[in-house]
Amino acid sequence: MNVPKVFTTIVLVLSVGNAAADASQCGFIKDQDQQAYCRAINGAGQGQCGFIRNSDLQARCRAETGGGVSQCGFIKDKDSQAACRASVIGNSSGSGSSNTGQCGFIQDSDGRAYCRATNGDGSGQCGFIKNSDLQAMCRAETGGGPGQCGFIKSRDMQAACRAKVGH
Repeated sequence: MNVPKVFTTIVLVLSVGNAAADASQCGFIKDQDQQAYCRAINGAGQGQCGFIRNSDLQARCRAETGGGVSQCGFIKDKDSQAACRASVIGNSSGSGSSNTGQCGFIQDSDGRAYCRATNGDGSGQCGFIKNSDLQAMCRAETGGGPGQCGFIKSRDMQAACRAKVGH
């Protein structure tokens, strides 16, 4: 199954600061940009962002590793920009409540549901995702645990999932 680029971009863009994160799993990601991004957000820090060639992903990386929400403004893709803002605002608020306001600006329905689920609305939103890999990733991140990662067919997404939720 070929996973559309929007899913890859949104899915591999994981949230910051997960205590269960396992950066060693990032080494299993073949895409070099995604691998550097994975390492950066799972403990290696902002220095890894410099290895990312894709300018949108590099800006997202810098935003999520301490650069703040203003870095999201450098992202050209509007869906990715909104997802970045939702993630950074959600992580900086620390309130544990829903921070999904930016998710409404995402045009892709699967990406919008994923954003809402992983930024405070919970696993119920995962059921609105049609792409099976993205749905499994969503469930893993919203309480289903690493067992859900095994349902992901894309090797890169599966490794990113295990890096995010542990294995």
